[in-house]
Amino acid sequence: MEVKLDKQYPLDVDATRAWTLLTNLKAVAGCMPGAEITEQLSDTSYKGAVKVKVGPAVAQFGGTVDVIEAVASERKMVLRGKGADKGGSSASMDLTAIIAADPANPAHCILNGQAAVIVNGKFAQFGGRMMVQVSDMLLAQFVENFRQTALSLPAADGAAGSTSATATTSATPVAATASVNPSASVAPPVVAREINGLSIVWALLKGWIGGLFGKKA
Repeated sequence: MEVKLDKQYPLDVDATRAWTLLTNLKAVAGCMPGAEITEQLSDTSYKGAVKVKVGPAVAQFGGTVDVIEAVASERKMVLRGKGADKGGSSASMDLTAIIAADPANPAHCILNGQAAVIVNGKFAQFGGRMMVQVSDMLLAQFVENFRQTALSLPAADGAAGSTSATATTSATPVAATASVNPSASVAPPVVAREINGLSIVWALLKGWIGGLFGKKA
């Protein structure tokens, strides 16, 4: 099953700090509940893990994240992630994230994200609509953690301005376009150690019940 997402999130932080954080994959992973970078395999490839908790049971997903493209002049990052659990479920994601300056306020920016997620196994039975709802909830939490972490970074001189790196195509090595550093010191946000499946299901159930009563009203 494939789910496509196209989101925009206004952030009350300048584009320079947001881009600095986006190029730090370890810190970015720390903004997502349950996710972490566990090992660096190469300059552009990393091992990661995600914990999902449903009641007393905890599922561990392991996989890899590859940086396909990082263009500093466009503040654009393209990532590809894939993983699986011991139960046979698997997932892959192609993500393009772009930090755009807010023309109305140089001290703010906009995080644009486009993703194609393919899920196989038991998680595919939930259907596309529920997967989109779950993704929206997780992304909202991620963006809030990302915002807080970016705001904790020191503001650079001319932070509201544009970067000066030269734009490249996807065929150009990542190291030539932007410094992707998964281990640079960034104050991590306080996030859950694993994704709580019950809280997600309960939130979806409340939304469904609320929708029923709203329609009857």
